[in-house]
Parts: sequence; C-alpha cells; structure tokens
Amino acid sequence: MKQRTSILAVLLCMAATAVNAEPVEVQAGPTHVRLEFYTPQTVRVTKAPVGHQYESHSLVVIAKPEEVKVTRSGNTVSSSVLTVKIDPKTGALTFLAKGKVLLREKGAPQFEARTTGPDAGKYRVTQTFSLDRHEAIYGLGTFQNGKMNRRGEHKLMEQSNLEDFQNVLQSIKGWGIYWDNYSRTQFDDDAVKGMSFSSEVGDCEDYYMMYGGSADGVIAQIRHLSGDVPMFPLWTYGFWQCKERYKSAAEVLGVVDKYRKLQVPIDGIIQDWQYWGSNYLWNAMDFLNEEYANGDQMINQIHQKHAHFMISIWASFGPKTQAYHQLNEKNLLFDFETWPQSGLPFWPPRMEYPSGVRVYDAFSPEARDIYWQNLKRLFDKGTDAWWMDSTDPDFFNPQDYHYDHKAGPNGTWRSLRNAFPLETVRGVYQSQRKESDQKRVFIMTRSAFAGQQHYGSGLWSGDVTSSWDMLRKQVPAGLSYSLTGCPNFNTDIGGFFCGSYNTKGPNSAPTNPQYQELYVRWMQYALFCPVFRSHGADAPREIWQFGKKGEMVYDIIEKLIRFRYRLIPYLYSTAWQVTRNNDSYLRPLFSDFAYDKKVWNMTDEFMFGHSILAAPILEAQYTQEQIIREDAMTGWDKKTIKAENGDSVVDWSDHKIATKYLPKGTTWYDFWTGKSYRGGQMITIQTSLSHIPMFVRAGSILPLGPEMQYVSEKKWDNLEIRLYPGADGDFTLYEDEGDNYNYEQGIYSVIAFHWNDRTHTLSIGDRQGQFPGMLTVRKFTVVLPDGTSRTVDYSGQEIMIKLI
Repeated sequence: MKQRTSILAVLLCMAATAVNAEPVEVQAGPTHVRLEFYTPQTVRVTKAPVGHQYESHSLVVIAKPEEVKVTRSGNTVSSSVLTVKIDPKTGALTFLAKGKVLLREKGAPQFEARTTGPDAGKYRVTQTFSLDRHEAIYGLGTFQNGKMNRRGEHKLMEQSNLEDFQNVLQSIKGWGIYWDNYSRTQFDDDAVKGMSFSSEVGDCEDYYMMYGGSADGVIAQIRHLSGDVPMFPLWTYGFWQCKERYKSAAEVLGVVDKYRKLQVPIDGIIQDWQYWGSNYLWNAMDFLNEEYANGDQMINQIHQKHAHFMISIWASFGPKTQAYHQLNEKNLLFDFETWPQSGLPFWPPRMEYPSGVRVYDAFSPEARDIYWQNLKRLFDKGTDAWWMDSTDPDFFNPQDYHYDHKAGPNGTWRSLRNAFPLETVRGVYQSQRKESDQKRVFIMTRSAFAGQQHYGSGLWSGDVTSSWDMLRKQVPAGLSYSLTGCPNFNTDIGGFFCGSYNTKGPNSAPTNPQYQELYVRWMQYALFCPVFRSHGADAPREIWQFGKKGEMVYDIIEKLIRFRYRLIPYLYSTAWQVTRNNDSYLRPLFSDFAYDKKVWNMTDEFMFGHSILAAPILEAQYTQEQIIREDAMTGWDKKTIKAENGDSVVDWSDHKIATKYLPKGTTWYDFWTGKSYRGGQMITIQTSLSHIPMFVRAGSILPLGPEMQYVSEKKWDNLEIRLYPGADGDFTLYEDEGDNYNYEQGIYSVIAFHWNDRTHTLSIGDRQGQFPGMLTVRKFTVVLPDGTSRTVDYSGQEIMIKLI
C-alpha cells in the first residue's frame, strides 16, 4: 500500500462526514495515521513518520475491508460499533465502544531508524498502551510459565521448540489486538510504563484493534481477518501412538498389530524421523533407510488394519537429498546452522563432521512448490497426515539472530522470522488442497503464528519435560494458544523426556510408579485436547509397556482410551462449531463465566466445548513429586538424574481427595455420579487414580458414542444422549462422510436438540442436509443424571419427548 502524500493535510476539524469503506488518513504532528475499518468491530491502524513511503502487505490477514459506514466529526471516527479518537498532536488513539473506553495508546509510536544492512530504511517500531489497573489480558501464545494473565509479563517473542507466539492479545473487557509484525517482538507490561509491543523491524506500525465483547467475540474477529478453521478428518479424534522413534517398518506394523490383538482402540500411528537414512539424507521425504525398503507396503497394511499413518517431515534438507539440490540451485536455502549439526548418528554431535543440513526459504512460493514436489512422493504412497517438526525452525548460533538473508520476495530473515511456521504450513496445506479434495489436510506442527488455524494445522507444545510442573504448564499454554484464534492444541502425553524415571535401567520408566502416576494424569488431561496422542523419548509408551490386562495402571489407560471414543460424537460436533461458528475446544473459564472474577486467572480447570468442565488432577497424590529441570536441549544430553523413591510400592486402590471450583451462575453435575452442585463454590471430592474430575453444566445435551476399536468401526445408530436439567439447552449433532471436503459444498447433516426446562421436554428436530452413507433410521437413548433412560426411534422427522 503506497502512502499518498497528497492527503496528509486532511483536517481534523471537518464537519461530521459519512464515508463508506474509505480509509481515514491524517497528519498528527510528525506521524501519519491511517485508519481503515475492516468490519464495524475491527479497525486497522497503520502509522509511519510523515513523508515515509511504505508498503505493508500482510502474510496473515486474508480478509478484505467490508463496506463499513464510518462517521467522522472533528478528531473522532466511528463505525456503528467502534469509536476512535485521535490526539491531533501525537496521533495517539483512544478506542471506545458503547461510550466506554476500551484501550488507549500511551503517546506517539516510536520509530528507531535502522541504518545498516538489508533492513536499512526501516525501523524498530514500538507502541505503548495504557491498561486499567486490574484489567486482565490474555493470549499471545504458548508461554511455558504456568500463567495465563499477561499482566506484568516481559517476553521476547520468538518462535522456539517450547514457546510459540501469535501476536494476538485480548482483554477481559472484550477487546483484542493483532500486532501485524513478523520480526522478533518484545512484549512488556509494567504498571507505570504501560503495555508495549516493540518489533525489531517494521516499515510502519501496523495493528488491528478488534472489539468482540467477549473472548469468543474477539476470536471471531481474528478468524474473520485471518481465516476460518477447516475440518479435520473424523479419524484424527481417535487415539494416536508414537515414540522417538520406531526404527523399522516391521516395528511400526507390530505396534498396530498388538493394539488390535489386545483390542485396545487406536486410529493413528506416527513415524518419527530418520526413516530416510543418514543425516546427509536428512528429510529426503522418502523411505531410503533399508529398514523401510517397503514403506509403501507398510502404509497399505496400516490402512488394511483400519488405522492411519502420519510421518515426520522437516523444514530442512540434507546435502544428499534431491530437494536440497533443487533449492540450492535457486538460492532458496538459508545458511544458518540447524538441527542436526553433525552428519554422524552420535550424541553429542561430532562437530568435525558437519551435516550440511540447511533450512529452506518457506517465504518463497517457488521454494514451497519444490517442497511439495518432494513431499508428494509420500502423499502418493498413501500418507494420511504430516508431522511438521522444527517449524520454528531450529538454529543454534547467536549470530543467526542477526542473519540478513533475503527471505522470499517480501523482506529479510530478521523481518519475517516469526512467520516461518505460518508460511511452511500454508505451503503444504495449499499444495495438498490443489492435489486432491478427497483427503482432508491434517498437520501437526511444532510452531505456529497468527492465522495458522486456516491451514489444516494444529500445534503440539514441543519437547516438554516429563514432570508435574510441566504438566501443569500445559493447561494455560493450550488455553492461551486457543485465545489467539488457533483452536487445535495438544501435548506429548507423559511428556517427551522421561529419562529421569528410568531407575531400573533403559526404558524402565513405564514400570516406575512415579512415572505411571504422571502418565495417567497427563493422559486424563489430554483426553480433553483435540488430538489424543502418546509420544516421547527415553522409553516407549505403548500401553503394554505399563503392564498387562488385569493390572491397575494398564486397565486405567485402556479405560481412558475407550472413553475417548465415547466422547467423539460430542467432540466432532464441537469441531463443526469451531469451523462454522468460530468456537473453541479448550475454553478458559472466563470465556463462559467472565462475571465470576475467581476464574479470571484459573489455570487448572477449563471448559471442553460448552458443556464439560474439565478439572484434571495436576499434582502427585500417590508418589513423591520429582523436581526435574530440563529443557528442549538438555533433555537430549541423556543426563543421569534419577527420580527419588522410584522403586516404592504404591497401592493404587487408595482413595484421595481433591478440591475443585465450580463457576457461579449455573448448576453443575458430576459426570460420573450425577450429583448436582450449586456453582460459585469450592467442593471437595473423592478421587482415585482412575478418576477424572469432570462436571457438566445444567442445560447441557451431551451425545456419547459406542466403544470402538477405530472411529468408523461402528455406526452411531443408538447414541446415548446425556441430558442435564436445570436450564434450557441446545446441542447440534453434526455428521458427514468423515473425510474429504464435501462438507464445504453442504454435504453433511445436522440434528438440533433442544431442552425446555420449564416443560421438561426434549425436542429432536428435523434432520437438515444429507450425505452418502447417512443413517436414515436410528435410535437415541436419553439418559438423565439419576440414571433413568428412555430410548426413542428417529427417522429424520421432529419428535418431542416428555421427561421427568
């Protein structure tokens, strides 16, 4: 967008004027200010020094400005929702809605000129804002510090293995900001100095102020700007097994076979790195390791066993790969040092034998095309899903932070650095969509930027340590990520590095009671994540590693996996609400209960969809909690820290107690017992290792499916409909073919359920829509909290059921 100096003298004292979708541009002291409403709720703010010509092309925002009626009077610009007041001396803005101040800029922006290198002529850009004294703010990304409220935070936001940043912030007051800058950005909040964003490189200040009125409203606005959330395949919501790493096709098939033999449900198996062979062939995107000589046959056999296959791919290539040569010929590889550093398969790395692995320039459309051309080999072999590792990407040397390589057509590495994961994921999504609409894109990625929800991807939280402290941190990390508009979050169940629990020799952690308790509690948390996936290093995590049928830990794990499958009708219907209505899976309690200040900073409970209150146990109750201090790099050093009392005998049948808070404003039911509680109080409940504290709000209608070995094994021809009286309620059951993108053409069905609490009547509405293979006749078994039930026949026409 070229700035037009001819309009810089627009007067602020004009009479009230109505304009339609035209940006408002003014000169305020030394600053040129431009306001452009994208919707009545969202205004884009760009600022630059007067006379500075700039272009500002967003990698994130794909929406176009709507025809928004804007009224201008003096120094005030208003839509039907948002009002912006401009300080004529400094250009500082004040944002209001419904006559109340939402947010104020604290003075003019700061532009610190960059005078050397490829970024010369640009600026370090800083803007400070004033917040209310007790105003809570949320989002920004997956901070691994156990906090959710960003007040008092000081963080250099740069993508890494464990933390990822989206530059989307929202307030308990219902406003949000997307700071549209891709360089490393310092975020600070100080009670005296204010809240600020300071980005290393910018051609101008560029951000979007959004008013949603609530957390959900802000999420709707950022998704309007950056894109909606496409549906994942139905099978992605089943159980996934992985480890670092399976070393042969035979081992992969053996794992699937054993799950089937034990009759423990599974839907996905993941192949981690080095199926390509040596580090010099790093990420060759082909089965070049001799142990995978028949990789395509392996995938076919996995499919025959009714499972799906995900494979690890990276953002870098070894010097002996085809992709490396194709990219290098066109100068589309970065020069900084990345993982793996050595070409030899030893740890620690032998630096005298450098790997030569280099990261590709994901900002280049041509490089993204070459990437897909090589990845297509695996796609053509039948690969179902992509595990995009090191999308941060990894780099090690301090000077790499200042690497000035030209990146794509739009800037330097320094100026675009944080958007790398967005661009590499976008490239795979768009290429696969062009290739075929018969298989939905499913990507797990280690890093994410704003807008990444639009490209068939979900984030996992990186190589987290196996500790109670880290488990507790995953809850606010996932909630914070969801508040940026990106809903798909998951973690390595049990943590990635579990070596500290190998007290009886290699791979012994799963028989160590300390690790068993941690693993079970982590799995109980993960039960409420969109992806339910066991993975890690230092010891295998398959269910039989923890014991055998009839032993308590084994039986608890099996029970949890089976229960996950019962939740899938609720979860898949929630997925539809995420896609269609800008909903979220993981919801901080203030999303639904903002009027209850006790939940504003709560990090150990959350809503799973709109009905279920998940309150997992996040502290050791049966064993001693081990303090483990490792990070994403030291974990690879295979330290010899050992867990204390790891050999102790534990009576898992003992009962414990836990205290949980139930938000006020509704009645809550214990999912397991049906007992009801008044909201707004702490309650003490009896627990056991097998027990997951889980409550359902009054007015909820909760569909449960049959137990299955895989998601398509059984039809949903007699769903259990759990009904929780005490308030009116609605639920929409969503169904489609389970894969492909036909749903985008309206090929799906929905059935609306409504509970009238006054008349004690459940209505099951007319089925809307259809799809191939749809059930035309079915049963629903309605179950009340006291266990009473009633089964009804349903053939697609509305029926009314009088209950109680």
